[in-house]
Amino acid sequence: MGKVVKELGLQHIVVTSVDRDDLPDGGSVHFAKTVFWIKALSPEIRVEVLIPDFKGDKNALETVVRSGIDVLNHNVETVPRLYKKVRPGSVYQRSLEVLKAAKEMRGELLTKSGLMLGVGESLDEVMTTLRDLREVKCDIVTLGQYLQPSTNQLPVERYVTPDEFQQLKVDAQKLGFRHVESGPLVRSSYHAWSHVEPDEKGPSTSLQG
Repeated sequence: MGKVVKELGLQHIVVTSVDRDDLPDGGSVHFAKTVFWIKALSPEIRVEVLIPDFKGDKNALETVVRSGIDVLNHNVETVPRLYKKVRPGSVYQRSLEVLKAAKEMRGELLTKSGLMLGVGESLDEVMTTLRDLREVKCDIVTLGQYLQPSTNQLPVERYVTPDEFQQLKVDAQKLGFRHVESGPLVRSSYHAWSHVEPDEKGPSTSLQG
């Protein structure tokens, strides 16, 4: 992956993966090795990683945090009330703890999270979740519309209007987030480079490793 990144001449890359709960370290060492080789061949690149919660394993988290990354992204995905429905097997408080612990390990590290809307949450619940994210010093947040990938997945409860997304952006900015990306088509890596340097323009991409 390091060679590919160098050949593409990227300025910002988002590295993600499927959950690797089958591995003792949750895949944290693989993340770290990937970051090492990207940085070794392209020292100036910004590396963002989108990670699972590693089941709360702080050693695994620290392996990634200390790997040379610039942004650590872990999505809470939805509001606490809907976790059993939307994220079975995941724990809301544990996801918050991942973001909190990462910031405690490296105070200058940018942390990021996101929610997919339209699965039954209220706007008040979204704001409460955003406050929770700021409480753990999360810097960047993304808000997007959930779209049903297939009939085997959760149905869309409602489509959030563009005006609602805009108002959520304004309200989230008032909470003190460094950057808020809010809109129907927004995903974690959508315009990721601009979340770090809002006035900078440059190529970026998202790769799964």
